[in-house]
Amino acid sequence: MNGTVTVIDKGAVRIHSYMAPDDSLNVTTHLIETPARIVAVDAQYALACADEVVAYAQGLGKPLDRLIITHAHPDHFHGAARFGTLVHALAAVRDQIAAQGDAQDPTGAVIPLADVTPTVEITPGTEVIDGIPFVWEAHQGGEAADELVIKLPEQGVLVAQDLVYHATHLFLGNNDIAGWTKAVAALAADTGYDTVLAGHGLPAGPEVFDQLRHYLADADELLGDDGEAYKQAITARYPAFGAPFLIDIGNQYLFGTQNAESA
Repeated sequence: MNGTVTVIDKGAVRIHSYMAPDDSLNVTTHLIETPARIVAVDAQYALACADEVVAYAQGLGKPLDRLIITHAHPDHFHGAARFGTLVHALAAVRDQIAAQGDAQDPTGAVIPLADVTPTVEITPGTEVIDGIPFVWEAHQGGEAADELVIKLPEQGVLVAQDLVYHATHLFLGNNDIAGWTKAVAALAADTGYDTVLAGHGLPAGPEVFDQLRHYLADADELLGDDGEAYKQAITARYPAFGAPFLIDIGNQYLFGTQNAESA
């Protein structure tokens, strides 16, 4: 396996967190294993990574209940069709994905938009799945325009996805450091969660919020009008962080002509 799987035992729930290798941006898919089924969160960028996740999920011997897409960046939904189940998302996220065109895997394979567009709308609130309460929260601003955060209050698990990165460089293409800082503060203020699942990087604890706040403050200080200078400065401050290519992708949106529908 090219990715890394971390298993977290929470009694009635086990979390299987798959992190893609560095060259695939350390993007994560989380398999939430309940007593009788599996809920998958996000679907990877490279189809090969999605296939690894699906093969691992099949080895758990339980049906895949659904795939949830948390936001409309391709590294979290390109592999959706590989999961072979209904794809769920917030209405805003669904619409943002539907506005994009067909895509391409790193191998050159075409990814038809119709195959990855969510078809089941998530409404914010609480849904009980297999006896486990799942709390769906819609967040605006930050790493993406709209993001879904998932909370499992009985297990103390916060699935923050791309509102939290753990020891990886940040994609700043949405150009909203202030909104991201505000979102992190809101998540950190809810102290009932001892396990934080990031959208890029390995699972963490609440200490990840301070790490992220420091990085955002440094990015705000260092980010000027020269993307390469910014990359050199931020990687010098965080030399051990993974996926530096995320900086390059963000710089394309900040200093180029693309709009921020990437990471």
